[in-house]
Amino acid sequence: MKKTEHHRWIKTVDLVQIDVKDLRVGMYVSELDRPWLETNFWFQGFEIKNQEDIDAVQSQCAFVFIDVSKQTKITTYSTRSTGYSNDFLPSSPDYTSRRQLTQQIKETEVLHRKTSTLVKSFMEEAKFGRPINTVVAKQAVASCVDNILQSPDNLMLMAMLKNRDEYTAQHSMNVCIFAVALGRQMNLNREELNNLGLSGMMHDMGKMVIPPEILNKPGRLTDDEMRVMESHAEQGRRILIDSRDMYSGAIDVAHMHHERMNGTGYPRKLKAEHITPFSQMVSVVDVYDAITSDRPYKKGKSHLDAIKILTDISSEGHLNPKLTMKFIACLGIYPVGSLVELTSGEVGLVLHSNPKARLKPTILIILDANKQPCNEYLVDLSMVTENQGGEAFRIKQLLQSDEYGVDLFKYYEKGLVTF
Repeated sequence: MKKTEHHRWIKTVDLVQIDVKDLRVGMYVSELDRPWLETNFWFQGFEIKNQEDIDAVQSQCAFVFIDVSKQTKITTYSTRSTGYSNDFLPSSPDYTSRRQLTQQIKETEVLHRKTSTLVKSFMEEAKFGRPINTVVAKQAVASCVDNILQSPDNLMLMAMLKNRDEYTAQHSMNVCIFAVALGRQMNLNREELNNLGLSGMMHDMGKMVIPPEILNKPGRLTDDEMRVMESHAEQGRRILIDSRDMYSGAIDVAHMHHERMNGTGYPRKLKAEHITPFSQMVSVVDVYDAITSDRPYKKGKSHLDAIKILTDISSEGHLNPKLTMKFIACLGIYPVGSLVELTSGEVGLVLHSNPKARLKPTILIILDANKQPCNEYLVDLSMVTENQGGEAFRIKQLLQSDEYGVDLFKYYEKGLVTF
């Protein structure tokens, strides 16, 4: 047999070519008989889940290469055994189904848009001195908690796609999402998550009564301006007290989220033992979102810069160091919503993290190796280790959110599942 023929039929011990008529549920399709971008498959590499998957492959290919090390529960196809262990690679998570992923993101986008609109309305009420509709706020937060418990990454993805023109409202929404994600990391129960999320959503309501010229001032505030700015903690407390049936812990968070563990914060210079746990948690996520968000007068910092700053200021006594580390672990090295460059030169948007393999998230490829827009497709890096050229396929580096002219917020505006 010629070398080229051998390469075609058995590329490695684990990679074997079969005719599509021999496909069975449980096989893992690693390569096709044509470029992936010439097909309508979302993922580069996927497990055959059902007859519908088999029909889809058979309609577009004559033969495929399956990775026998990743197959599951197949009795009708045998090949030479390998040293593969089931624990070596994590099993493919449920979201690898295109239909399921699409539906999850659609539902989350609708929830995020509705809740963001509600947050804006709450802020308008606060701005004019009117009480906040606590019942509606609690319902909105409960929906967010349900979504995060069912699909942990999707709302986090929305939180990362930031709009600098709507910073104040979006920041409150993001702090709610990040706080719930942190609470989930700490195994809080549903009621605690609901209360924590509400506390995050309400934490900055006092800023609505701060004059815009102070709130949005690009330069250093004067001493008088700083006193006005710092008054938002007391103003927020007052607004929430006046809102019927508001959770008392949310009132505390509005009043305490700028207190520091070492007693250098405001408005009362409380030390750690007098700052409520929810206030300490919201303080961590509040700082992270503020650091990473673009403002009309400044550009947000990268995720890696932000976690370095969080680590530094927690060691200085500003934030609870244990909670800070928990939150950093919750976000991971490549948080959902971040832009990454692969070793192939392609650029992708991280859509889902992989708790069992933090360096191998699921990403949406949006730029080709020449950094030009391409037909977008999904790659689960925990399942795909090589690109079509046989080169190692992994994340090379994190990018700034607007690098190469990419505007990630546009993906949110148009709907992440419309591509």
